[in-house]
Amino acid sequence: MKVLDVVATLRAFPEQRVGRGQVGTVVEELNRDHVLVEFADLYGVTHAIAPIPVNQLMELKYSPAWPPPTC
Repeated sequence: MKVLDVVATLRAFPEQRVGRGQVGTVVEELNRDHVLVEFADLYGVTHAIAPIPVNQLMELKYSPAWPPPTC
């Protein structure tokens, strides 16, 4: 995970008010095992900024991970 990656949580973090599947943006790499993630609503209003273990995040992708087949 690196800064500005869009991620989703794999489990809930109730103490941070973050649910399972919550989408956020990595804003800082804390160490090799944790990143700081900002969680905001559709209007851009931040509702949580939390340190999350990297192994509890999935990076979201907006383009294919491999080139499309050629014809």
